[in-house]
Amino acid sequence: MNIRLQNIGKHFGREVVFQNVDLALASGSRTAILGPNGSGKSTLLQVIGGAIIPTAGDIGHHLGASRVPQEEVYRHVSIAAPYLGLYEELSLEQAIAFHARFKPLLAGINPQELARIAYLEKALHKQVLHFSSGMKQRLKLALAILSDTPLLLLDEPASNLDAEATAWYRDLLRAHIGQRTLVVASNRQAAEHDLCTAAIEIAEYKTGDR
Repeated sequence: MNIRLQNIGKHFGREVVFQNVDLALASGSRTAILGPNGSGKSTLLQVIGGAIIPTAGDIGHHLGASRVPQEEVYRHVSIAAPYLGLYEELSLEQAIAFHARFKPLLAGINPQELARIAYLEKALHKQVLHFSSGMKQRLKLALAILSDTPLLLLDEPASNLDAEATAWYRDLLRAHIGQRTLVVASNRQAAEHDLCTAAIEIAEYKTGDR
């Protein structure tokens, strides 16, 4: 998926989250959005994913030569983020199957295989409600990375992961990113975004100087 942001700005009342954002994210590109907590990284990531409408400017999502209508963008996006919830009343198997109804999984991946990849196979019939924070984060990452969508968004993917699980995340992403467009928001933890080949500093879009 190709994404073009032109003079994008987002304000909440008098607070300027960012402004004058001009970016071209080519299909297959891997870009990191860097900045401290509370700097607007998550907001920009959600604008890129079509979940938040910008206050100013235009954003276009294209598959090939065709522009994707705003109301259809969500079908082509997978996202993992600390603030996004899971269907915790469901069992793991049910939660994966429910997710796959809306975001088909990559070829060869079924609920049992996804659980195995995420080291959750022993919890297949357990309610997600009873998972630890690390188990929930592995599930979120596996659902996003193993979904068959052309745009993959990851917000602070190492949240709630220990060193071993962070290495697992990096291996999973490396193995399955393919030719998808990747955007990672990070507070500069290298392990979160070291597969990215380009980076932007959110602080550069806090003033009108650009």
